[in-house]
Amino acid sequence: MTRFASTDLRQLGQTDLRLSPLGLGTVKFGRNTDVKYPQPFNLPDMDALQRLLDLSAELGLNFIDTAPAYGDSEARLGQLLEPQRKRWIISTKVGEQYHNGHSSFDFSMSATRASIERSLTALKTDYLDIVLIHSDGNDKQILLESDVIETLLALKDQGMIRYLGASTKSVEGAILALELLDLIMITYHPEDISHAPVLETALERKRGVILKKVLGSGHSTDIEKNLAFALGHPAISSAIVGTINPDHLRQNVAACVAALQGEN
Repeated sequence: MTRFASTDLRQLGQTDLRLSPLGLGTVKFGRNTDVKYPQPFNLPDMDALQRLLDLSAELGLNFIDTAPAYGDSEARLGQLLEPQRKRWIISTKVGEQYHNGHSSFDFSMSATRASIERSLTALKTDYLDIVLIHSDGNDKQILLESDVIETLLALKDQGMIRYLGASTKSVEGAILALELLDLIMITYHPEDISHAPVLETALERKRGVILKKVLGSGHSTDIEKNLAFALGHPAISSAIVGTINPDHLRQNVAACVAALQGEN
């Protein structure tokens, strides 16, 4: 079985986290409405999710990305990961909630604190490795004018959060986040290289970079090409790919390992 070796783990900026080059995205663990995937899907049962997480561990993944906006994803992960919490690096988000088919955004102090407390409870943990600000597109306004960063820093001081970042949508917002936070999550793939300047800035500032939408939310026709492209830049620590299909997970890991071997 093709898997990641410990030597494949990548440092996340100046943090003490070393991530598997592929992270497991979990939108499909808890939400199947108002999503942008090309094919509809049913939510898997808990046994299927347990098998997928066990396979992920076998394949050498150590990084899972979730969010309150992913429906029941956090709560379902909490049930499955509690016995093996320390084995996983968990990233979640603040700012966006999804209820009754509708997303809402709130970056206030009270909403941010409540979101973190709910995530800790749902994930059955007393700390979050990474918390990302889930931008609605108004990156600079959120980072500079809302209470979200100040609130998250206070929660970090209390030991609830280890590292802070932002999942941004604009080049300007990503570069600003690199000034203010430990890491960013951005879109970057062969069909969208608009954030290339951000990667150079991240290298200069030694900040962490995680990629989202590497496969175009399932629309990419060349998975190996996209993953090789994603992992080819030295600023990038990990690429998040969501799946509930064990065969797809194996294929994605094999493509990443082939790309890493091609670099050597």
